[in-house]
Amino acid sequence: MPSLIGSWLLIIAVCGALLLRRRYPVAVGWFTVLATGGYYLLSDIDGPLVVVPIVVLYAIAARGRLRAAVAMAAAMAIGVGAGTLVGHSDVTGTAVFMLTGWLVAVVALGSVRHGRVAYAEEEARLRATEERLRIARELHDVIGHNISMINVQAGAALYRLKKDPAQAEDALGAIKASSRETLRELRATLGVLRQVDEEAPTAPAPGLARADELVASAKLAGLEVRIERTGVERSLPAPVDLAAYRIVQESLTNAAKHSGAGRVTIQLVYGERELTLTVEDDGRGAAARPAGSGGGSGITGMTERARALGGELTAGPRPDGGFAVRARLPYGTTGEPMERSDR
Repeated sequence: MPSLIGSWLLIIAVCGALLLRRRYPVAVGWFTVLATGGYYLLSDIDGPLVVVPIVVLYAIAARGRLRAAVAMAAAMAIGVGAGTLVGHSDVTGTAVFMLTGWLVAVVALGSVRHGRVAYAEEEARLRATEERLRIARELHDVIGHNISMINVQAGAALYRLKKDPAQAEDALGAIKASSRETLRELRATLGVLRQVDEEAPTAPAPGLARADELVASAKLAGLEVRIERTGVERSLPAPVDLAAYRIVQESLTNAAKHSGAGRVTIQLVYGERELTLTVEDDGRGAAARPAGSGGGSGITGMTERARALGGELTAGPRPDGGFAVRARLPYGTTGEPMERSDR
């Protein structure tokens, strides 16, 4: 009678311990192993109680506590084997072998589960990091170019205010237009980030079709800009079109802000499989650029954009003076030739 009561108490205790397996997995695991062993020593009735420590064993392995899981599995196999050696009638060598196989399989399955969860979490972290970098790059390109141009144009307006009020007025008008464009693009970017149910922006997305706007803004900042197009123009995929636009935008910003350039040439070569983009200026090259600009977020961001498309970008001083940015942007599976319109 006392052994029967003790057996039932052990059954209740082992099953109740399952409620705490998430908070104290290892402690609950050892308790269920030892308590289950005690149950089979006290009771003559074989039952499915051994399932409980196996469930806890899987949970421990799935949490990555592999050493603890292996130790518990070994303790269970040794305990059952000891029962065979002392002549327990319900335990045979075949039972020991089968139980050991089950334990190994449970630990292996739990370990695989832990690996899959860890891999998924790492993938989520990498995606989040890439998204943060993409957002930082986009905000830099949206704000950096226009603010730099506003800075250059404001300096020009102050310089010309007394000598040539008409040109100063043009520069102030350019500042107004640049600030308006900055606010528009910033609102559009933040609207995408918020993912709210707002009306979609109706303004055209940044692309080479708007390159003339960059040229006009750069001219007001004192740059003479020329665009040369070679090959059959194509309807570019949106990522390629945006990357090309941002590279031109950043290159013009650097030319106006750092190099002291007077002329900039933009070459667009439409190949069969890729767009080749070159921006060259006649400024003072790398010598006039601050240490952070050569390897800072500007050129780094342009390089990341090119690499994300499977292309490449190089930037550096030209042998005959000035600075050059060269990018190769593959079309991918799209990029169909388009009919030229009269310009």
